[in-house]
Amino acid sequence: MEPKAFGERGTKVGVIGLGYVGLPLALRFCEEGFEVVGFDVDPAKVEKLNRGESYIRHISQERLRASLPRFRATTDMEGLKEVDAIMICVPTPLTERRDPDLRYVKGTAEEVAKRLRPGQLVSLESTTYPGTTREVLLPLFEGKGLKVGEDFFLVYSPEREDPGNPRFTTETIPKLVGGVTPKCLEAGVALYSAVVREVVPVSSPEVAEAAKLLENIYRAVNIALVNELKMLFDRMGIDIWEVIEAAKTKPFGFQAFYPGPGLGGHCIPIDPFYLSWKAKEYDFPTKFIELAGEINTSMPYYVVQKTIEALNDRGKSIWGAKVLILGVAYKKDVDDVRESPALKIIKLLLEKGASVEYNDPYIPLMPPTRKYKFNMRSVPLDGERLKESDVVILVTDHTAYDYDWILQNASLIVDTRGAIRKASHKVVRA
Repeated sequence: MEPKAFGERGTKVGVIGLGYVGLPLALRFCEEGFEVVGFDVDPAKVEKLNRGESYIRHISQERLRASLPRFRATTDMEGLKEVDAIMICVPTPLTERRDPDLRYVKGTAEEVAKRLRPGQLVSLESTTYPGTTREVLLPLFEGKGLKVGEDFFLVYSPEREDPGNPRFTTETIPKLVGGVTPKCLEAGVALYSAVVREVVPVSSPEVAEAAKLLENIYRAVNIALVNELKMLFDRMGIDIWEVIEAAKTKPFGFQAFYPGPGLGGHCIPIDPFYLSWKAKEYDFPTKFIELAGEINTSMPYYVVQKTIEALNDRGKSIWGAKVLILGVAYKKDVDDVRESPALKIIKLLLEKGASVEYNDPYIPLMPPTRKYKFNMRSVPLDGERLKESDVVILVTDHTAYDYDWILQNASLIVDTRGAIRKASHKVVRA
């Protein structure tokens, strides 16, 4: 295909990885009249999607079913031969040593390389270190005897999804695109312009890769700053949340970031370390990234310590204490526990001998993760359970929670989100 042709409705689109990034992207193309094939290694996901059942809370059944005439899901990678444009939306986690784990990207790229044909466009959307597109994907594809920019096109276009955010969607969030060659860039811009209101071309895949990391490092560093200030101001008897609200009244030079029990999600706790790892090739220590990581990683320990102290002040021990965790999702109003600080908090409490239950309206069953495998279900949230708990730890401030009612029924609350603004001897900030 010619580069400009990728923006035409006759283009057949393939999306690899049908999670929080890939599925909304696939549906967006369907909504603009494209035929889309979604690829995933999980047969259960594929079966649900083909039945019109959504497994992501903020993606409605109605939206999915409206796309079914133009969308089908499969586990069979042979279908990659049929499509004109391939978007790779697979996870990029860290190893136990905080090194980039590119096994999913590499494995997917190898599957694409086996089936790559002249005229196809490949776009990597997974967050990664600068150089991945050119150093990892390009050699695999050109190793098949095809020349980039002539026989096939290769771009990097980072995902910018914010699950559960009603203000910004796949359509309205500007899309960065960096091509390996000018024709690659032209093809990528044509494709994404068909479904996104604003496409921002940059000079290279490396710029796009670095921009995505900068976005998340910026957040990680600033969240670490307010987390550190939270701990300092707590010793000084100052409410960090009131301080932030006061600082927000300045109409310039300040952007509000909020403290919490630690970082969660598939981006902010992970992505900064992709750059710090790559920086080692250049003998460059990324001090801000490492320090921010230390502070944010320490927050679950701080929460547990504040809980122990709060119980101790009331003549109780953490050993045998009944602890109720409110919210285990990594942020409010989503059904995703990836890297959630709640998981570390639960582990630490169990190690201290506490009896731990959790309630989360969006996580009925605790799914296994790479680090944690808790056999736990969400318990009903009622006045009796709140009264019986020695301490309630508010980890995720879901909108569904009635905080006045919780305050009325609980005897002790450790609030990690500043959700309960009413002054009370029952509430301990953490």
